[in-house]
Amino acid sequence: MALPETSRIERALFIIALVFIIIIAVKMTTYLVSLILMAIILSMLTLPAVNWLKTKGLSNFSAVLVITIVACLVILAGVGLTALSFNSLVSDLPQYQQDLNVRLANISAFLVSFGFPSNAFSPSSFNIGDMVGFAITGATSFFEGFMFLFFVAVTTFFMLLDSPRLFKQIESSIGKDAEALRNFTRMSGYVIDFIVVRTETNFIHGFLFGSFLGILGVHGAILWGVLTFLLGYIPYFGLLIAAVPALFFAWLQFGVPGAIAVIAAVCILNLVVENPVYSYLAARKFEMPALIVIISVIFWGWLLGLVGMFFAIPFTLMLLLIFESCDELRWINTMMGVGRLFGDGREHKKSADDTSEQ
Repeated sequence: MALPETSRIERALFIIALVFIIIIAVKMTTYLVSLILMAIILSMLTLPAVNWLKTKGLSNFSAVLVITIVACLVILAGVGLTALSFNSLVSDLPQYQQDLNVRLANISAFLVSFGFPSNAFSPSSFNIGDMVGFAITGATSFFEGFMFLFFVAVTTFFMLLDSPRLFKQIESSIGKDAEALRNFTRMSGYVIDFIVVRTETNFIHGFLFGSFLGILGVHGAILWGVLTFLLGYIPYFGLLIAAVPALFFAWLQFGVPGAIAVIAAVCILNLVVENPVYSYLAARKFEMPALIVIISVIFWGWLLGLVGMFFAIPFTLMLLLIFESCDELRWINTMMGVGRLFGDGREHKKSADDTSEQ
């Protein structure tokens, strides 16, 4: 019995329903999906280093083990520096509370001169210890986060070990010259380049910002530099969020002049690092329409939480690959203005179609 043909509208409705079902399924399995996607991206990022070590005579297992050990040492060093800076902040809380009381008293006196109530900014109503306690309470899921990173590391380790077999199976199943394989190779290159360039840019930004704060004498300069490095992966919003605590402590220690100095440093670093330096380091253009980037951050953040916000652009690039590989969804890339990422593949396909017609 032959199945009845469906119209274009029916197919579109079916695809929309399928997308919503997939989104609901991903939302219900956020932990597992985040873990797998993060492991895939880390595997793509470290695979070139593994292949380079293999060319130096190491076996696949030895190369993966070396990369894993180096990554663990780098992470432990960053965590250690951050912990030392955070402990220094906690130990000086009484001094910060005194500084805050002085600043609030000055603000209250200034407002009273304009007729506002004298208790508008009462020093007793603000307690830094309560804010730090709230932050520590929010960090009670540290163990859960550590276990998540542990499982990501284990999954990435075994993905790298199994990568030669997986690539052979992919090539044997779809062929070395298949368009899907070419698109996957091109997009994986985009993802790797983006993460590498973003990491280099974030390191420069975090180092310069932390150094400036250290020279200025702001407490916790190392912590705010590390925070700038990490949150720099979140487009548009990350660097602004990272500047807030540094701005607060600069105002606390040095008053309005200190806050103005930090604001000026943030503006200058954004102009210098986020434009010329990023453009210089970028091997390819990763520029997407600002609206698409913002929607990507909001969508992936809602779907996968903090991991989704950090890897919003790589996840979006992987999604664009899926759209490009499907003839019925390729128009989405064209409509969003990102079809140029696959320009070479489309030109190749067009020339192949013209040759076949001749």
